[in-house]
Amino acid sequence: MRVFTDLKQLPSFRNTVLTIGSFDGVHTGHRRILDQVQALARTHNCQSVVLTFEPHPRAVLNPNDPAFKLITTSEEKIRVLEQCGIDNVVLVPFTLDFARQSARQYVEEFFISLFHPRYVVIGYDHRFGANREGNIEFLRKYEREGNFELFEIPAQEVDAITVSSTKIRKALEEARIVQANRLLGYPYFFTGTVVPGNQIGRQLGFPTANVHISDRYKLIPPHGIYAAQVSLDDRLYDAMLYIGQRPTIAGTTGKSVEVNILDFDGDLYGKKISVEVLDFIRPDKRLDGMEALRAQIEADKVEILKRLQALRQVSVSPAAGSGSVAIVILNYNTRAHLETYLPSVLANSSDARIIVADNGSPDDSVAFLRQQYPEVELLDLKQNYGFAEGYNQALTRIQADYYVILNSDVEVTPGWLEPVVRYMQAKPEIAVAQPKILAWKDKTRFEYAGAAGGWIDFLGYPFCRGRIFSFNEQDTGQYNKPQACCWAAGAAFFIRADLFRAFGGFDGEYFAHNEEIDLCWRLKRAGYQVWCFPDSVVYHLGGGTLEYENPRKVFLNFRNSLFTLLKNEPAGKLFWLLPARLLLDGLAAVRFALKGQLRAIFAILRAHWSFYFQFRRTLEKRKQIAGMVERHRIGPYDRSGIFRGSIVFAHYARRIKRFAQLKIGTHEKHRSVV
Repeated sequence: MRVFTDLKQLPSFRNTVLTIGSFDGVHTGHRRILDQVQALARTHNCQSVVLTFEPHPRAVLNPNDPAFKLITTSEEKIRVLEQCGIDNVVLVPFTLDFARQSARQYVEEFFISLFHPRYVVIGYDHRFGANREGNIEFLRKYEREGNFELFEIPAQEVDAITVSSTKIRKALEEARIVQANRLLGYPYFFTGTVVPGNQIGRQLGFPTANVHISDRYKLIPPHGIYAAQVSLDDRLYDAMLYIGQRPTIAGTTGKSVEVNILDFDGDLYGKKISVEVLDFIRPDKRLDGMEALRAQIEADKVEILKRLQALRQVSVSPAAGSGSVAIVILNYNTRAHLETYLPSVLANSSDARIIVADNGSPDDSVAFLRQQYPEVELLDLKQNYGFAEGYNQALTRIQADYYVILNSDVEVTPGWLEPVVRYMQAKPEIAVAQPKILAWKDKTRFEYAGAAGGWIDFLGYPFCRGRIFSFNEQDTGQYNKPQACCWAAGAAFFIRADLFRAFGGFDGEYFAHNEEIDLCWRLKRAGYQVWCFPDSVVYHLGGGTLEYENPRKVFLNFRNSLFTLLKNEPAGKLFWLLPARLLLDGLAAVRFALKGQLRAIFAILRAHWSFYFQFRRTLEKRKQIAGMVERHRIGPYDRSGIFRGSIVFAHYARRIKRFAQLKIGTHEKHRSVV
């Protein structure tokens, strides 16, 4: 990345995608803008350029405001922007003279003359020029003359960014470090120079580096003890961070920022170090003498190491790259579920971004989230795209390494993320995974949607370890061993983000149901694997948005299952499989008739009619998918989780209810993690 601080020394920019802003913190809200800038740059073979200001305009226009604090200094901002992949950063010298130039001068002599943008990405409320006379409409008048195209960031996104900045500052000022880091998308950090201290830490057996932070606007968390890491010579060291006035030590005055770097011994005086603040341990307090202080530091060290070990399971880094997790909850008209289940997600997912994508809910879900959970990222899709396309729409706007697709009616447990992500990080061939899914209403039983991993029989009927048709087994630990399977449940679906994109995401025409089986099938055909990791446990209400035998659900399940077969099974098999499914689905209709569920019978008939009506178009998809699979193939078709018998015959004729009763042949043996 190139950095420019002198407008007179700029290169001859041409064909750029330009955005302008203070970008304090370069947090998750800003990333949405930067993602759009980079997407335009990639698509049109342009350079990305970020214009920001040095010093911050508020420091020039209102230098004596005691409330003004920066999340990142200019140097720190440059570091994070580089890790975001930006091509060029221009630190525009902000002076009173610069602020006094007219809107016309700003656009003609600065904006167009120096940067010649092809695309400009700015917020709807962007103001510029003396007395803030210029706005986005003023800038639009120059599109033709300046030969650029303007991309406006809508109000809701700009407002979300403002809320994020405000919330991050407030969280840091209240020592809510984990929450602040979640909103930032990386650990909050500060840089400073190590200066001599009074050597008291060394006398106690805990030598500290005293850090001098030169920027007076840099926000420093409140007095207390923190778990931290120190970046030194391209290596991260665990550390204990102290911020305070050392009340136990007589004769000391002024705020002190000190770090005890664990497992390090060396001279740091005069060196610049970077300190990542990871968690708050306790407030500062006065102790009764030096021995009490020594004992307290020993206790703090134990607690800090414990916290660091827990935080390390799912890493968060400034580049948002090595293991970043985005939990995405699609919501449609389910405020009650959000009230009940979202608190568990917030409490047990401290290192992940948590995003609710709203599918145009007619209830007050959006207002509820904005008021009660401002720390949760809200993506308002404005209309109901259904489950499959709703996730496609949402995930294209979210940058992460792993997506966790989570139903709004799922309660998660402590430590649920770490085992799954850890296994996936260790085995790159694992594309998709799920936790063990138990029933929320009876937490001793497996839940219908996914249980301990999805399987499929040779006729294309899905079932699970722990659930065959409507029989849900009691969980006695019989399926606690991690195993490869055929598909993972959409209720709690972990997937590598790059593979979700590369394999086309879900089929949006499914609306809901079977879309996860269809996507898993594509991935497995290309050699990727799907696993269930029962070390992770969640509880699913099930049928929380649509009851299991609702006619709409019956229609979608039967139709989408046929779509999935046509797109993925070999052509020779389809000649006999589709007629066989017609017969077996007819038997299912007889079963519904015996139960008096006449609407379900019509749902099955409509499913087959819809399938054959769209047969030709589905064949076109089949061709596209075959090409996609070959382009991204890493190995032979992974057939784990495919039962070579008929689950219909096994369940209804042989009365098999439990997965363990099935006779799994050697050719069906599934991998297990050693």
